[in-house]
Amino acid sequence: MYEMSSDTEETEAEKHAEREAERAARAEERLRERAARAREKAERAEARIRERSEQAQEKIAAALEKIADTEDKVGEKVARATDRAERAGDGHPTDAEIEPMVWLRREPASRRPAHTRADIARAAIEIADSEGFDAVSMRRVAQRLGAGTMTLYHYVRNKGELVTLMGDAVMAEVVVPEGELADDWRAALTQIATRSRAAFAAHHWVFEKMDGDGPLGPNGMRHFEQSLQAVAGLDLDKEQIFEVIGQVDDYVFGYSLREVHEAAEHERGWPPDVIDFFKRELATGAYPLISEFFGDDLDASFNLIVELMAEEGRFERGLARLLDGIEAEFAPK
Repeated sequence: MYEMSSDTEETEAEKHAEREAERAARAEERLRERAARAREKAERAEARIRERSEQAQEKIAAALEKIADTEDKVGEKVARATDRAERAGDGHPTDAEIEPMVWLRREPASRRPAHTRADIARAAIEIADSEGFDAVSMRRVAQRLGAGTMTLYHYVRNKGELVTLMGDAVMAEVVVPEGELADDWRAALTQIATRSRAAFAAHHWVFEKMDGDGPLGPNGMRHFEQSLQAVAGLDLDKEQIFEVIGQVDDYVFGYSLREVHEAAEHERGWPPDVIDFFKRELATGAYPLISEFFGDDLDASFNLIVELMAEEGRFERGLARLLDGIEAEFAPK
């Protein structure tokens, strides 16, 4: 009798423990559900705050852009009005349609001007080099110089003129320093070509964003003068001079442009989908010469090509072959 009572008590205790465990499990599940709902609620609130913040930032950016546009328009009008007044004082025509080049306008007259066009161009180039060409604006340049935006319009009328100054400042890096241009025509053209490539490599945005060469500036003139000086020993006529100088420039510009475009490819390699497409096409047998060129190990060949494209000395070898052709045709026998 005692044993049956003991067994019954144990059974009841086990059932009670099971019920307590179930209640605890249900309570824990409810807590987890509440915590999940709280997290979802917090995430939704955070998303709403983030969305409102982004909307506010967009509105602020649009407002600042509108202010900048207005400021630019006002600055350009002030600059044109100032220029017309100065030209009228000098006895020059003041027709509003006359837009003298930046090089034909004097910089603000002062014994110690706060800034120069060279300062402005240098600041703009620093922004373009570090942040990209799109980051360049009159306002950003003014901030970098610690000046008011309107102050810049005393020196530069608009962004177009700012870009002109930037381009000519880059050309200053191309010009061989005074007295250092070689007497030998090959050595001189090699100097000019090498300095050109270095300048373009340092300022990728020249190819990416600037349209054409822009108005010829003082340093562009110096570059042309040095190019003429370099080929003077070849005894060429005007057409041949223009062709030889142009061919060297074309080689440098083309090589530099391709170098800029392939820089990222060299960093990350060929995208997998490009390689897959290439392999699939070769497998058709429609490109026997390409298949022979790449061989059986396509991946190794791809890596080799990337390395060869970036190999030091390729520019100099190509330039030397071009100059060999010029020498074979034009150099005195």
